[in-house]
Amino acid sequence: MHEKFSYRILIMGLRVGLGFILTAGVAHAQQQPYVTTTPTQADLYCSGLITDQPVPTDTYVISGENSSYKSTFQPGDAIYINRGATQGVRVGDEFDVVRPITDMMATTVWFKYQSMLSRAMGTRYADIGRLRVIEVYPKTSTAEMDVKCDLMQRGDLVRPFVARPAPQFHDVKFDPFVGPSGKKTAMVVTAKDYQMLTGPGKIVYVNLGSAQGVRAGDYFRVFRYQGTRIETVYQVKDTAFKAYGYGSTPVAYEWSNLPRQVLGEGIVLRTGPNSSTVMVTTAREEIYVGDYVEVE
Repeated sequence: MHEKFSYRILIMGLRVGLGFILTAGVAHAQQQPYVTTTPTQADLYCSGLITDQPVPTDTYVISGENSSYKSTFQPGDAIYINRGATQGVRVGDEFDVVRPITDMMATTVWFKYQSMLSRAMGTRYADIGRLRVIEVYPKTSTAEMDVKCDLMQRGDLVRPFVARPAPQFHDVKFDPFVGPSGKKTAMVVTAKDYQMLTGPGKIVYVNLGSAQGVRAGDYFRVFRYQGTRIETVYQVKDTAFKAYGYGSTPVAYEWSNLPRQVLGEGIVLRTGPNSSTVMVTTAREEIYVGDYVEVE
């Protein structure tokens, strides 16, 4: 009996210890930049884009094998597109597949300007994957899925594959107290999968793009002001300066009179005319939509 009790205590101790180790590891990893020198292929080709230049809809996925009962397609399935030899398609040709998407929770706005900025940036296109043609017919072709970001569906848009540059991560120590760069500023308008908060390795979209001189490989610094009052989610008013039973200040300072809180940084993977797809590389804590960014 004593041995069984001691064994249980040992197991519980190991579990608790492992939990602390995992928690510490996650916290440590959250503050560390990516250890690789460039984004991965999944980072580059599954990151999505927001653009006000509509993707042509003339080429698309028709369906695939066993389409009488299958509504989605993945690697291993034969997938049919509506272009063939007549349109110049040849065996071995590669195509990117994208899909215009909208937020199913579009009525939920996380900060004051989110809807306006989202409209100005344009339509969001999710990367679905890459197809390689394996058989060609006069007006259609059969392809297989070489790169998967998501399950393909009928009607997904098909465009000729164009290689994307893989920018190098910079080797600069992150400074949480760095002053403003003096360059263009914008906001984290939304994030991949319409997440509200993100961290290292995640994708966010900001409202500066190629029309404003942003290029792949540029870095954005993410920061936050205190007391801006632009959040639309519920919170207790003026908590930054007073909370019953927890102290108060004689003056509620304006955001412009307080040091900004530098949260992290990210590298630009792709640009639209008025948007950039940014991968967060370093974060001191969670980055929320509505946080600010500046070009480093």
